[in-house]
Amino acid sequence: MKSLILTLVCIFCCSYSKITVAKTPNQQWSQFLKSYSKQVERKLKEKSVPGAALSVVHIEHGSYVKGFGQTKSRKGSRVDEHTRFRLASVSKTFAGSLAAKLASEGHFNIDDKVSLYLPQFIDGDYSQLKLYHLLSHSSGLVPNAYDNLIESRMEYPQIVERLLQVEALCQPGQCYGYQNVMFSLIGDVIEKTTGISYQTWMQEFIFAPLNMRDAGLGVEQMTKDNNFAWPHVRGRKRWHTAKLKQHYYKVLPAAGVNASATDMAQWLKAQLGLYPSVLSPEALSKQSMPYTLTKRELRRRVWREHVEAAYYGLGWRIYQYDGKRLYYHSGWVQGYRTDVVIIPELGIGFSLLLNAESGVINQLTNDFLIDVLTGDAILMPVLSEREIKRVKAEEAELLEGITPPLTQGSVTKEN
Repeated sequence: MKSLILTLVCIFCCSYSKITVAKTPNQQWSQFLKSYSKQVERKLKEKSVPGAALSVVHIEHGSYVKGFGQTKSRKGSRVDEHTRFRLASVSKTFAGSLAAKLASEGHFNIDDKVSLYLPQFIDGDYSQLKLYHLLSHSSGLVPNAYDNLIESRMEYPQIVERLLQVEALCQPGQCYGYQNVMFSLIGDVIEKTTGISYQTWMQEFIFAPLNMRDAGLGVEQMTKDNNFAWPHVRGRKRWHTAKLKQHYYKVLPAAGVNASATDMAQWLKAQLGLYPSVLSPEALSKQSMPYTLTKRELRRRVWREHVEAAYYGLGWRIYQYDGKRLYYHSGWVQGYRTDVVIIPELGIGFSLLLNAESGVINQLTNDFLIDVLTGDAILMPVLSEREIKRVKAEEAELLEGITPPLTQGSVTKEN
């Protein structure tokens, strides 16, 4: 009898130990974020990057935001979750989403000709240009047409006039050529169609309802107080704080957004469908249509072992990455590098902002993707509320006592 009791006690202890030691999916996710955050901090220190802001969202497990380093390499303030960074070309994701939103609400059709709203496009090489051509870099223009004029003293309207004089390389929709000036014409179309400026649409219909309190457009918004990350360029031995250049703020849809880590967490949530009143399922579907094939992305050194297909939608890159579809964009202006990634199938969003032109961002983003796409033990299975209650009920039964029989229920280990 004593032997039987000892056996039962051993069985109970082993079973109880499995329950109490096993980590829930939420705990595993938190452990992964803690580990990844340390990796980010270590890599940034190795490269002496002055400051950074990380945002990660999981539909089931919530948001994680963290600032690293300083706003300036010398005598800077601590980067926190509300420190503003220039998003550079990650701004294009906002323009694409706003256009998709307005199209889904009936303000215009994404297949409309640009000339319907901007009469200067009625004649010439771009008479057949459509709105989606602007947003998917398939206008037919030579890549980065007149970016040099963005960096000059010439104003945006004059640059657009010059743009129309450039001979097209191909018919709209036939070739890919990344643009900033041509892309930003969507702002003109939006104002012409709705009677509301692009800035107002962004502030009142995107930033405000998403509670993106630090976000805004333009250099004045960026420097409204001291909690912003200064740009840094590489010298021979270290990063030097640079002057904040205004040039690319001329093209607000292409490169004009400023945001903090907290703002980016909200943006990731919206992209994952958690704010349908702001970005409806229809809008999210429109922006993620693969309009333009971008074969060059398959040859990017950091991606090429993983990316199987690459397209451009409305302001978003679309990758087939190790069997999963993801939406991505990067940004780069003097003194800043930025990345944003959405993995709809896993319900995960990621953003990393640097106040230095360091290529370490490529490695850190890729490492995150590899970890979440191959680390099934971290993410799967995500237990439902019903499953969690069942496990807790079984634990309660075991805790009631050690009297036999203990085989009435089985213990499910949470993975």
